[in-house]
Amino acid sequence: MANVIDYRDVELHRQDLIALKHVNLSVGEGEFVYLIGKVGSGKSSLLKSIYADIPIASGEARVLDYDLNTIKRKEIPYLRREIGIVFQDFQLLTDRSAYSNLRFVLEATGWKDKAEIEKRIEEVLRGVGMLNKSYKNPHELSGGEQQRIVIARALLNHPRIVLADEPTGNLDPATGEAIVSRLHEIARQGTSVIMATHNLALVEQFPARVITCENRTIK
Repeated sequence: MANVIDYRDVELHRQDLIALKHVNLSVGEGEFVYLIGKVGSGKSSLLKSIYADIPIASGEARVLDYDLNTIKRKEIPYLRREIGIVFQDFQLLTDRSAYSNLRFVLEATGWKDKAEIEKRIEEVLRGVGMLNKSYKNPHELSGGEQQRIVIARALLNHPRIVLADEPTGNLDPATGEAIVSRLHEIARQGTSVIMATHNLALVEQFPARVITCENRTIK
């Protein structure tokens, strides 16, 4: 199994302070990994470094086919096209329908053929059980429904990695369970998933590898 993420003795800084140091991390294709730790322990910093939003201060870091130490600015959009991101606060465009949110992403990442766009949106919406509500604007959807749309958005470009940052943080327990179950299903289909969470009950309910952020490193 090939590694999609390979960090060796990596150090990350936020605002000139050390966020994480001595990070050694390998994640294989189709692997599901939980990232746990207190607020401010570096979970988000680690996730942001994976999609080149935070630079590597020192150490070696590879994500997919990219060396994060030498990645050029113009290459970053291509890296991010292979990474789907699921945010806790959804970050959907509120002035348009769920369908239009997804179309916007595909058009912004270079899709031109209208029939192909329509087909792909239908595929991802069906995969998260939201095909029948694609005409609704975000404010007309529940939190769980919005998060399903966000997962659909993350999957649009057939990513090899999905990063989920506290995806159940704003959801009730039953809805949270459904979201985590869907993320595990995505991993079983071959996409690597890293999920940052505070919810240890979900970690117990849906077992997978656990990485803990504490004392400015991971273990």
